[in-house]
Amino acid sequence: MTIVKVKRAYDKYEKADGTRILVDRLWPRGVKKEKAKIDDWEKDVAPSDALRKWFDHDPQKWIEFKKKYFKELKDKKKLLIKMVDRNKTNLTLVYAAKDNEHNNAVALKEYLEKKVLK
Repeated sequence: MTIVKVKRAYDKYEKADGTRILVDRLWPRGVKKEKAKIDDWEKDVAPSDALRKWFDHDPQKWIEFKKKYFKELKDKKKLLIKMVDRNKTNLTLVYAAKDNEHNNAVALKEYLEKKVLK
């Protein structure tokens, strides 16, 4: 069974992270690719540029952001299944945002647990 976690790109890598997938459309500022220990970069599961810019990490827009993001993710279900299927143990969704509670990785984890891993 796949266990999904989220972690900032700036946090220390741990072996328990398992497979680390960057789920942002943009590479994290100031993070060197060699040190990031990213196994895969799934830009296509990140929110669209328009949605990302609209949200702007505003916690008051969080509920509406998730609704819009989940709608975008519906069209990417095959990609999400493929992403989860190739990672049978720990899967860490890596993101760059400063807000640890209101970001696309947290929303994606929720979506995966409700719609893909069920």
